[in-house]
Amino acid sequence: MPVDLNGYWKMISNDNFEEYLKALDVNVAIRKIATLLKPDKDITHDGDHITIKTLSTFKNYNMDFFVGKEFEEDLSGVDDRKCMTTITWEGDKLVCVQKGEIEGRGWTHWVDGDELHLELRAAGVVSKQVFKKT
Repeated sequence: MPVDLNGYWKMISNDNFEEYLKALDVNVAIRKIATLLKPDKDITHDGDHITIKTLSTFKNYNMDFFVGKEFEEDLSGVDDRKCMTTITWEGDKLVCVQKGEIEGRGWTHWVDGDELHLELRAAGVVSKQVFKKT
């Protein structure tokens, strides 16, 4: 059975994020601002329906999806692209594949104790973020 992701999560670490943003071809000004932020995650998880709100003082990004159903994701709040996104469970990990202009783009979420881990991938670059449940 998949893990329960419900809750409010505060960022405690953010490794290699600027390199990840470079792989997405995000402009230098936005990269510099984004690397200074410590966004929170507000996750609502009800069966196969999940809403992930990424909240910061600069920009918020909401992702609302059903596990296993492909959808067009508008990433205008991130890197101004659209992609076809599919999110599935692989064991206790929530795995996202984003098909579009950037090869190997996606992410994986998993919980370890009271920590939410997020691995972001794009064009061979990996960034790792950790959040603590509040």
